[in-house]
Amino acid sequence: MYFGNFRNSDFTDFSDSKMNPYQQKKRWKYSLLTFAVVIASGSLLYTNYLVRNIAKSERTRAQVWAMSQKQVLASDDNDFLNYVFMVIDSSVVPAIVTNDKGDIQLSRGLDSTKTFIKLAAEGNKKLTYDPEYYKSELADMKKEHAPIKLTVLGSQWLVYYKDSALLTELKFFPYIQLSLISIFLLMAYTAFSSSRRSEQDQVWVGLAKETAHQLGTPISSLMAWIELMKEKFSAEEDPLIAEMENDVRRLEIVADRFSKIGSTPKLEEHSVFEVVKDFIDYFRVRVSKNINFEMAGNRDLKAGLNVPLFDWVLENLLKNAVNAIEGKGEIKVEISGNKVKKQVFIDITDTGKGIPRSKFDTVFQPGYTTRKRGWGLGLSLTKRMVENYHDGQVFVRESELGKGTTFRIVLKNIKDDKPTAA
Repeated sequence: MYFGNFRNSDFTDFSDSKMNPYQQKKRWKYSLLTFAVVIASGSLLYTNYLVRNIAKSERTRAQVWAMSQKQVLASDDNDFLNYVFMVIDSSVVPAIVTNDKGDIQLSRGLDSTKTFIKLAAEGNKKLTYDPEYYKSELADMKKEHAPIKLTVLGSQWLVYYKDSALLTELKFFPYIQLSLISIFLLMAYTAFSSSRRSEQDQVWVGLAKETAHQLGTPISSLMAWIELMKEKFSAEEDPLIAEMENDVRRLEIVADRFSKIGSTPKLEEHSVFEVVKDFIDYFRVRVSKNINFEMAGNRDLKAGLNVPLFDWVLENLLKNAVNAIEGKGEIKVEISGNKVKKQVFIDITDTGKGIPRSKFDTVFQPGYTTRKRGWGLGLSLTKRMVENYHDGQVFVRESELGKGTTFRIVLKNIKDDKPTAA
């Protein structure tokens, strides 16, 4: 008996050129990221341009200061010396002058609190420079810029300098600015996304509960009509009527699922093997007979389950497995566990087309689908029901193109009557 038409799965035809909502959203994210990178790069390039110009200006100022020092040493003209001192005072670039032996001769723009110290010798109040401070500053200056060579009274002097405090701050300013803007944008994006998700969740919850309410009346009517058919045609044992009853009960379960959306489901202890087996027995008669179902594993593992919601999980995964198979194939469900970690594993393996490794995470994204008429919500809902409602995990354990795929569900083990397979 074949009532389903589960072909063209959410992940079997990855060559489909149709742009689905998830891909559109992903493209927008990349576009916005590219735009942000362009803005950041432009800001950094412009700031670097300013830094280079100011650095040239400061080197020129250092050269002017060096030449003025030369003139001071070579001139006795007081008026000229006053002019030179004015030039010297206008230069705020930190600098140190050494002779060809490396001895410090002059300095400019250094920390006045560290430039001189009082000697502690008795009665000696002479001021001299702190050698350690000068040594440290000179080492920094040598790393930053090449020295300006100066000939004074027949000997070679070297003028070392470093960037001013303003230029140093300007170098770091764009990074600080971009960091603050990034933090602000991240906080704003998080706040708006949270608000938007909350609004969307409220809409979907309301829609789901209204759907459950609307389904209630026709389901009740169908159940009544089936009872009338049994009485009128004495069809109590008719297999077709029995299957119709099963489908109506399934509709009741679907309505119950929608009514539970937005609420915290109650988890009860169940045998995982029996729950999975019951659903497979219902599901196998509603797909092609070319697909063979096999079930194996530990029958004694138990976990906390909300059966209507967990059946929904199994339905989505099995439908995707059926869609992945072209013609004849096999779906194997195996129950195992890890006694040490107290976990139950449900592996659903098909012999279908397989999934590219790059799509292992993508197939769970809401809106992702390769079907022309697909919504791309099946596996997304599956992930939410397993992780949010059952505190478990679901992922693609392994897949190989042309050979098949294995999805794994991980649940917390409540009770284990017998040793489990590790």
